Amino acid sequence: MSLADRFTAWRNRLVSDPKFQAWAVRNPLTRSLARRKAKTSFDLVAGFVYSQVLLAVVELRLLEIVRTAPLGTLKISERCGLPHEGALRLLRAAAALDLVREQSDGLFALGEAGAALLGNPSVFAMVRHHKAFYRDIADPLALLRTRRTDTELSRFWDYNASATEQDAEAYSALMAETQALIARDVLEAYNFSRHRSVMDVGGGLGAFLSAVGAAHPTLGLTLVDLPPVAKLAEASFAGGALQDRIQIAPRDMLREPLPEGADLVTLVRVVHDHDDRAVRLLLSSIRRALAPGGRLLIAEPMAGFKGAEAMADAYFGLYLWAMGRGAPRRPEQLEALLNEAGFRDVRILRTAQPLLVSAILAS
Repeated sequence: MSLADRFTAWRNRLVSDPKFQAWAVRNPLTRSLARRKAKTSFDLVAGFVYSQVLLAVVELRLLEIVRTAPLGTLKISERCGLPHEGALRLLRAAAALDLVREQSDGLFALGEAGAALLGNPSVFAMVRHHKAFYRDIADPLALLRTRRTDTELSRFWDYNASATEQDAEAYSALMAETQALIARDVLEAYNFSRHRSVMDVGGGLGAFLSAVGAAHPTLGLTLVDLPPVAKLAEASFAGGALQDRIQIAPRDMLREPLPEGADLVTLVRVVHDHDDRAVRLLLSSIRRALAPGGRLLIAEPMAGFKGAEAMADAYFGLYLWAMGRGAPRRPEQLEALLNEAGFRDVRILRTAQPLLVSAILAS
């Protein structure tokens, strides 16, 4: 155990002492820190309530209602279809979370946290989707005792060539809705113009490739996904600006060879959805399909980045466990898997928001 580890252990034993806590709250030198730590602890206890407040706000479109002009509780209750007392209770809860803001005149306006959410509408799709996740995680110990495949999330994310078009449409639509910010960050992190063609494997409805194609009008584009998803992607591109530039390849990426010739392959939020055995198969297949000198770009939330620990290991760790496969990986874990598949030059790319997406380039 290092000196730092021993000091941390001593400090935590001290902080856990009720007598020390009582002293720290009363001491002028430590009071502010003690109160912040107490708030952090309470937020952990009350987080499930905060998430349900957010769900109610999203379902009622409350942020959109107060976006343009402040409103009173009576008007808001009418717009939301809630009784006045229920609306007031929700508004006060939302104000406590800075989703809305109560003005000095008693009207409610958009809060700073609410404004940030409105700037990222893909979050709303995830919040609505979380209802299934909440049901799966209602008994976390039962969930953690075994890796299950009968959860709502495992049924929703049914990556199977025999999945119905309706199933494929549900999960593909959610992926497409949540790709916008990720695509922007990846495009800022890497210069796609050095390539002639890009193949997006597991590309869904093509939200990421659409952003790439719009930013780089000379790039050849290929989208690979399961047949039911590929059919939906083809329909989504029909008649659009990219219709003549994009090739749709219906393919089971874990069981069939990938189209060859692209000098850049992208995996956007794909690797962390699969266990190591499937990832090894996929990376080896990509290595064979790449043109000589080609590169692979992996973009997804990763563990091990400062400031993104809770998102990676707490949120995605439990989410992917409930899904029945996959795990958030650290860059060194991904590098080891890439090396096994024959990739030698592996480097991390700096992204604007590691909380949302990190990126690794391999060749």
